[in-house]
Amino acid sequence: MKSIYKYLGVAAVACLGLTGCGDDFLNVDSPTQPSADEYFSTKAHVDEAVVAAYDPLHWTDWSMSEYAPYTLMADIMADDLWVGGSDPNDNANWHLMANYSATPLRVVTSIWTDGFSGVKRCNDVFSYIEAGISDATEADIKDWQAQVHVLRAFYATWLWKFYGNVPYYEENLTFPYIAEQMPADELYNHIIADIEAAIALDVLPFRCPASEAGRVSKAMAYMLFAEVVMYQNDTARYGTALGYMREIINSADYDLAPDYTTIFTEAGEWSSESIYEINYISQNAVRSWSGPLAAGGTVLPTLISPNNWPSGAEGHEGGWGFAPVRATTYAMYSPDDVRRDATCWNAGATGVEYNKRYEDEGFFLEKYVAHTGSTEGQKADADLNHNVNWRIYRYSEALLNAAELIVATGGNASEAKGYITQVRRRAGLQSEVEPTVDNILNERRLEFVGEGKRYWDLIRTGKAATVLGPDNNENGWGRTVTWSPNKKHLPIPQSEIDKSAGTLTQNPY
Repeated sequence: MKSIYKYLGVAAVACLGLTGCGDDFLNVDSPTQPSADEYFSTKAHVDEAVVAAYDPLHWTDWSMSEYAPYTLMADIMADDLWVGGSDPNDNANWHLMANYSATPLRVVTSIWTDGFSGVKRCNDVFSYIEAGISDATEADIKDWQAQVHVLRAFYATWLWKFYGNVPYYEENLTFPYIAEQMPADELYNHIIADIEAAIALDVLPFRCPASEAGRVSKAMAYMLFAEVVMYQNDTARYGTALGYMREIINSADYDLAPDYTTIFTEAGEWSSESIYEINYISQNAVRSWSGPLAAGGTVLPTLISPNNWPSGAEGHEGGWGFAPVRATTYAMYSPDDVRRDATCWNAGATGVEYNKRYEDEGFFLEKYVAHTGSTEGQKADADLNHNVNWRIYRYSEALLNAAELIVATGGNASEAKGYITQVRRRAGLQSEVEPTVDNILNERRLEFVGEGKRYWDLIRTGKAATVLGPDNNENGWGRTVTWSPNKKHLPIPQSEIDKSAGTLTQNPY
C-alpha cells in the first residue's frame, strides 16, 4: 500500500546542532520574502511544518555522512546479528558499539543529530500555534498538537535510549544555543508527558485511513506509551499501558496478518498487522548521495544484503554484507516455525556464489534484504532508494506487551497465555507455553529479529549483563566485552561536548 505520505519531501530546514553563530551579519531580513513567523501564520503553511516534522523519521539510515539505521544500531548491540562488512575497520563505529567499546570520538552521531532535528521541528510547530494561525480552527490546532506531541516523544526516545543524559528543550534555543543537560529519568518524564498530552487531546484516529498511512495514530501513541513505560519499568503506569494494549487487541482495526511470510513484502505494507511503519518509496525517488535528505527510498537493503550477489538470483540483489544473521539465530527456531525462513535467508545454502565478507555465516535478514525490483522507478542513486517500509510497531507486539503486563500486574494468566498462543499459532507452532517473563521474552525474540527490540528487552528486564557477553566464536569474531550498566548509554559524541561550552557531562563508557 502506498500513501501520499510516501511522497512528501523536506518542507523546512532543521537546526542540526546545539551551538551556532550569533553574529548580527548572519541575521539578514529579506526585502521580498516573508519572515518565518509571517510565513507560518496560515493553516496551509503550518500543515507544511507538520509534514517537515515527520521528515527526520527517514534520515537515520544515511544522513550526516553516516549509516545508522536506528533499529539496526540496537540490533547489532544484541545477540541475533553480527556487524559484518569487510573487516572490523569497515563502519568501525558499529563494531565498537557492538563490543560496548565506543568512545566519544568513535560512536554514531547521526542519531543524536537526527533526533534533535526532529525535536526542533516539533518545537517549531508549537511556536507557530502559540503565535496564532489566522485561518485555523480549534480542531486544526488540536490535530497539529497531537501529532507533534507524539513525534517529539518518538524522537526524544531515540536520544533517551541511546544517549540517556542529554540536553533537552521544548522551546527552541537562541544564541548561544545551549540547553541544560537532563538526566535520563527526567527526560523520561518529558517523553511520557508528551504522549499523555497527545492521548488526552483525543483527536488522533485510532487507525489512519490508507490515504494518510504514515501519520501517527492513537494506536501508535499507545504503542509508544507501552514501549517507554516498560523500558523505564514505570510500574505505576503498567495498568494504563495494559488498558491501551487491550484497546488495540479488542478493536476491529488491527489483527495478526494470517501469513507471517507476507508481512515484510511490499504487499504486506500497512496490513491489518501494521500499527506504525516509516514509509519509503522508490517510485520517482530522488534521494541521492549529494541529497540524502530528499524524499525517496532507504539504503537499509543495500547495507545488509550479501556482497556481489548475482543480480536477480533467487529473487534477490546484492549489497555490502553488513549485519548478517548469526547461525545461532537461525538455529534457535524450530524447523516448523514459519518465522525462521521469513526472518533468516539461508543464502549460503542456495549454491549461488557471492563474496563472503567478515562474520558471514551464510544467513541474512530476509525481512529487509534487497529483493529484485525494489528500486523500480527511482530517479537518482538506486542504492539509496529501496521501496521498503520499516515496520516499527506490529499487532503481535501489542499481544506480547499485553501478556507481559498481565504477568507483571498479577492479572489473569489464561488471558496472557491466550495472547502468546495467538502469536505462536500464526507462526505454525501448536505447542503452548506458560506466560512467564522468560517465555514472553523468548517469543519476542523469535518474532522481532531485526526489528530493533531485543537489545532494549534485555536491558529493561535486567538480563543484558548475563546474556550479552563475549561471543567466543570459533573464527574469532564478535564481542570480547561483557555488557555492564555503565554501557547502557553510548558516549555523547565529542563534537557535541566540544560545542557545549563545558555544559555537557560525558556518560561513563
